[in-house]
Amino acid sequence: MNRILISVLGHGLLGISAMGMAALGFLWYSPSGATPSGKQEGEWRLLEPVSYENLTVFPVVSSSGYDTSAFLTLEDGLSSGEVTVREQGGDVIYRNRDGSRPAVQNYGGPSVNQLVLVNHSKRPLLLLAGELVSGGKQDRVIAKDRIVAPFGEPLPLNVFCVEHGRWSAGSQFNEAKTIVHPSVREQAAVKQKQGDVWAAVTAGSVAEMSSAAPAPRVPSADLQATIREEAPTQSYSKIYESRRVNSSVETVVSEIQRRFRKETSGLNGKRVVGVVVAYGGEVAWSDIFASDELFNHYWSKLLRSYAVEAVARPTVREKASADDAREFLRRLSGREQTESEPGVYRWREINEEGLSQIELDTLAPKMFTLHRLVVRRTS
Repeated sequence: MNRILISVLGHGLLGISAMGMAALGFLWYSPSGATPSGKQEGEWRLLEPVSYENLTVFPVVSSSGYDTSAFLTLEDGLSSGEVTVREQGGDVIYRNRDGSRPAVQNYGGPSVNQLVLVNHSKRPLLLLAGELVSGGKQDRVIAKDRIVAPFGEPLPLNVFCVEHGRWSAGSQFNEAKTIVHPSVREQAAVKQKQGDVWAAVTAGSVAEMSSAAPAPRVPSADLQATIREEAPTQSYSKIYESRRVNSSVETVVSEIQRRFRKETSGLNGKRVVGVVVAYGGEVAWSDIFASDELFNHYWSKLLRSYAVEAVARPTVREKASADDAREFLRRLSGREQTESEPGVYRWREINEEGLSQIELDTLAPKMFTLHRLVVRRTS
């Protein structure tokens, strides 16, 4: 039996089920049970923002967290050989891990939107939407946050292509050192349409831009010239690591990193577990983790992704308010969609007006939320 279960729950049903899930951890916990919709979750607090040009980052700190050392990340798993990702071939995919007769699925030849992943390690593997795996017939990004159980059989991995112009020889993927910027990541994690992912890769930013707004550091004309001259296959990595783009991105990264280190030093028992991100006066994004260890692992890749988005947006110097940033710490109220693999993970998405909240819970050996994303949808 396929162990992936998908359900769509109305807000009323969520209220009933959440009462039995108070043990999920800091994202769900409150002294009286699950966090009510509209209330701030966990024990998070915002520090003073750090800004450079049109990018503002609010550090999110907590006095508590979880031990996440048992989890293997995709970058570490690929570099150590404990995780393999390859193009789909004539593989037979085994989905059951409980010792019963496995269900067999044959997935034919290579596919743009599906790869094959094997977690050979003894640790559960954490995947984040937007992580880029390079190699194979074309570079791809992970489609959804999920956890892959240890010692698993080959399983189908949903992905999106970020290299529209290549379909060449190659089967193995060898590294995952990049997280794509929010405009692309939103298309993968929320809209989940391949055409929109490709469009975001070549557009830079899909946020609405007023004709009266100041020009981006890297305007669309520069991106198109880069694609023609340096990235004819429309490779995400080649576009955003090109000479035209990279120098602007690295300037933003360096300035924010320096100011971030200063603001987050000497916290006296508090730990940085995430960030809320604004462009100009608009709060647009947040990434919050179950521990400072996980946040620190992803922080350099996340910061670069935020910087890529910043250089593709107008250089508006207006700053977002802390009150607007705190809106990204509250639990959204709306229709919920969930997906789960019993004993391994639960993924859920809640949509409220122009915001989407996506959470990934680990279910064993202890239930808690590993990663929480809130995004202001661009469409």
